[in-house]
Amino acid sequence: MTYPSHTGTIINHARFHVQLRDNYKHMKRRDFLQATALLGGALTLPAKGYPTFLPAKKPKHVLIIGAGFSGLAAAYKLKKAGVKTTVLEARNRVGGRVFSHQPIKGESQTIELGAEWVGASHERVIELCKEFDLTLFDNRFETDLIYRGNHSKAGTWQLSPEMEAFWDQKTKYWEKLRAKEKQKLDRMDWWRFLSRKGFTDRDIDIRELLDSTDFGESIRKVSSFGAMAEYAESSEKNEMDFKIRGGNDLLAKKMAEALGEASLQLGRKVTRVEQSKEGVTVRCTNGEVYQADQLICTAPTYMVLKIDWHPGLPIAMSDALHALQYARIGKFPIVFSERFWGREDFDCVTDGVGHYFYHGTKDQPGNKGVLVAYAVGDKAEVLHAQPKAARLQLILDTLRPAFGDLRSLVSGETSYYWGKDEYSYGAYAQYGIGQWFNVMPVLKKPFQLVHFAGEHLADWQGFMEGAINSGEEVVEQMLS
Repeated sequence: MTYPSHTGTIINHARFHVQLRDNYKHMKRRDFLQATALLGGALTLPAKGYPTFLPAKKPKHVLIIGAGFSGLAAAYKLKKAGVKTTVLEARNRVGGRVFSHQPIKGESQTIELGAEWVGASHERVIELCKEFDLTLFDNRFETDLIYRGNHSKAGTWQLSPEMEAFWDQKTKYWEKLRAKEKQKLDRMDWWRFLSRKGFTDRDIDIRELLDSTDFGESIRKVSSFGAMAEYAESSEKNEMDFKIRGGNDLLAKKMAEALGEASLQLGRKVTRVEQSKEGVTVRCTNGEVYQADQLICTAPTYMVLKIDWHPGLPIAMSDALHALQYARIGKFPIVFSERFWGREDFDCVTDGVGHYFYHGTKDQPGNKGVLVAYAVGDKAEVLHAQPKAARLQLILDTLRPAFGDLRSLVSGETSYYWGKDEYSYGAYAQYGIGQWFNVMPVLKKPFQLVHFAGEHLADWQGFMEGAINSGEEVVEQMLS
């Protein structure tokens, strides 16, 4: 999500071409993980603590925890299969971590405080947008750089010839790796991997700035397996291709409408889940009780751990839930009275506390415009902790090398820090060193009558596509 470019404004629904591989050194991440799981080892769980009484017949009624994209997608697929669903959502809105916002009172401009991009390879999102008559528009950018006090416009800066050559060949490099080599990558962080390649300090500094926006934390905390897999398998612009006109939450609202009001229960925070041979019983903070044949839990791991499970979660699953961290990402949009940056496809990565800026109102009418400061990790934590005036000044100071003093152009600002979101305490799952082959498979395993889904169990974290895929895949397993 770090090298966007503006290459047109009309989506042609072209698919990102990914060849199917027939052996370990030529397979995508999902295929590789599934194949490795079949071999056992770290990916298998002990039978103890995982008793099952899953019914052989198709369920008549399924409860779903969470009305984010994963829960909505699962419910929508179940409805098409003729299965009754009841979706319990703790928030008073649908969409979960998809959070569209209109920053300028009285105007229709929309920015995203949550999930932002639809990739060219995101087939299910694109198909659902067509199904619900939603318009996707080009949301690619050309990236400026502010580094060590100097501003370089898009197209005038690059990395060293050695790094550029490696980046151009990263897919071929990935495809040549054997299974054991890929597993070894998971035990090394992305910073260490790049350092061992002998790239310059400037190369690694800039890759830190670029790549940390993808993972929500420093690349010193990111599995090099996860990083290589994402960059080798993604579209040219790392899936920063499109956005839904009018707001990404329109897709959540359309799916919710298709489910029907009776299927959605908002403001229902689940406190207890009980399982027996008769089915699943769910209790909420408001005292309401729901019963069904099976349950799909799409809640972030923080909320899963808050639920009182009866019987209790297996130790392996509890440990995995505690181990998985979520990215500390903050979005700090600033409304400016004019679009001084001069082009619609502007974004800029910086080494300042504001970190990454992009034009949040790209190709939307109006003289005013919004630059979103997208900060990750410690930078996001620092910005969130500041008083409003101090935070604004820090963000403006980050842009100063390129544009000077901008205070006179500021006409509004807001913020949302996902690191303190009461339902997720993070923006999206961030798999750390050594976790791909030990944590995710544990969290994917059903527990008696409960199935688990969500962006944290998708091939790539942080994308709406992954959340939808995860919800639909669980339904396929449930009905197979």
